[in-house]
Amino acid sequence: MSSRRSSIDEEHEENHMDGDFEVEQDDGSRRQIRHQYRELMQNMQQNRDDMLSSRSNKLTDTLQAANQLFAEVFKPREAALDAQLLVLATNLGKEKASQLQADMTVFDPTSFAEDLLSFMGINRLENPDSDSEDEACAKGYLGADAWKKLGTEAEKYFKRTPTFHFMLGSFKTEPPIVRQKTDRQKRTSKVAEKKVMPAQLKKMEESHQEATEKEVERILGFLQTYFREDPDTPISFFDFVIDPNSFARTVENMFHVSFIIRDGFARIKLDQDKLPVIEPINQESGSQVDIDNQPRYQGVISLSHQDWKNP
Repeated sequence: MSSRRSSIDEEHEENHMDGDFEVEQDDGSRRQIRHQYRELMQNMQQNRDDMLSSRSNKLTDTLQAANQLFAEVFKPREAALDAQLLVLATNLGKEKASQLQADMTVFDPTSFAEDLLSFMGINRLENPDSDSEDEACAKGYLGADAWKKLGTEAEKYFKRTPTFHFMLGSFKTEPPIVRQKTDRQKRTSKVAEKKVMPAQLKKMEESHQEATEKEVERILGFLQTYFREDPDTPISFFDFVIDPNSFARTVENMFHVSFIIRDGFARIKLDQDKLPVIEPINQESGSQVDIDNQPRYQGVISLSHQDWKNP
């Protein structure tokens, strides 16, 4: 009697709440929807542990069933039940997420050992009386290459770039000793330096030029003397400049001879063997005009240390 009365009061309350809405469903279908919602919520509360398990998808299945029911909801009463279901599912989902995060940080040694043994090749399910090569593994023992297999796999995760470190070498790790500053004499003014330096450079240039001119005049005197004694025999250029005892002296001789040729006191030509010969030029006043009008040619003669050593 009381249950009947409660159902009548429930229908009266429902009709009072839905008075302002257009009726799109009959009372039987609406009661069926509410009944299914209550079953889903009751199932979630009774199977709370299964819902929170990380290996179970019951919470997802319940939400999918609620979505299918919500497609048939057109009244506020059924919508309120759907909201209650979502609140309950949200709380369970939040609690499940917190447990999942905690499970991820926990290391299970037993599970790790089982996975490690499976990877290394042990198999406790095979027949222990087997005569195959895996007989030792079948009896619960690891194979001969089990640890080698594990080492090969673990090697992939240890290939890292070496860390940076300083190479001190012979440097000392102690801080340097602070030295006391010593008073030095003040330098002369820049104006005085500018007055002295050009004079010194000019004097050095003049002395170097005088030494070069004297050496050029000395070599020219030798050339004129040799040619005066035998004017019909050309003088070989290499015999004239090469010093068999010093390669540096040979280079200096070629350098000084180049000034003699540049100033028109001597000339170089090729003999019948296409070898260079040198001869002085007669510096007469009448022939000086012809010498100035003649074309001048430049040439480069290379002489390596090997050529000087093995003439």
